[in-house]
Amino acid sequence: MEKLMKPAEYAQELGISRQAVYAKIKRGILTAKNVEGKLYIVVDKAEQTEKPTTVKTPLVKQKTTATASKTAEKDYKSLLAAKDETISVLKGTVKDLKKSNKQISTTLKGEIDLLKEAFHEMRSLYVMQLEQKKPESQEVIEVEEETEVKEEVLEGNWIGLKKFFKVHKVVKEKHQEKIIKRLSKAFKKDDARMMNVDGKLKLDADANYKDILK
Repeated sequence: MEKLMKPAEYAQELGISRQAVYAKIKRGILTAKNVEGKLYIVVDKAEQTEKPTTVKTPLVKQKTTATASKTAEKDYKSLLAAKDETISVLKGTVKDLKKSNKQISTTLKGEIDLLKEAFHEMRSLYVMQLEQKKPESQEVIEVEEETEVKEEVLEGNWIGLKKFFKVHKVVKEKHQEKIIKRLSKAFKKDDARMMNVDGKLKLDADANYKDILK
């Protein structure tokens, strides 16, 4: 016949921990049954009747204790093995997460760099378009003065902005933007090294531009 025992009672009877009892159930060593939501150990009464019910001698008690100690040690080693396996799985999961986060970070960085390049390119084109327009302070140019300016252009060595960058080897767009801003400020202050011809900025190729190119 079968007898149902609570895991705590069964553990106390064998002299082992409840964790060891649950480990035995998990490995299939013990048979367990769920009754009304509670877990019970199925014990064969025939096995229990075979156990001596008389007064236990110290020798029998010593043997039972030794057997329980060996069982507990075996269960403890099983728990350690399970713990090591769990730790290994967790380490693998953490490693995969780190790898995934690194890939996401690399992708985002690439997208940000592309956006920055597009922004600088658009900004450069916008600044160039503004510089090609006539400044408000210089929009009104008398007809008589225009003739004189053209004559000065023919007499001197005047170049456009593109050629100016080429002569001074200014290739990077960011550097060009800074120089355009400096030239605009200098032009508004009536710098003699530059002039407005037909709404376009002309620069004296023979002049010194260390203050602009720095």
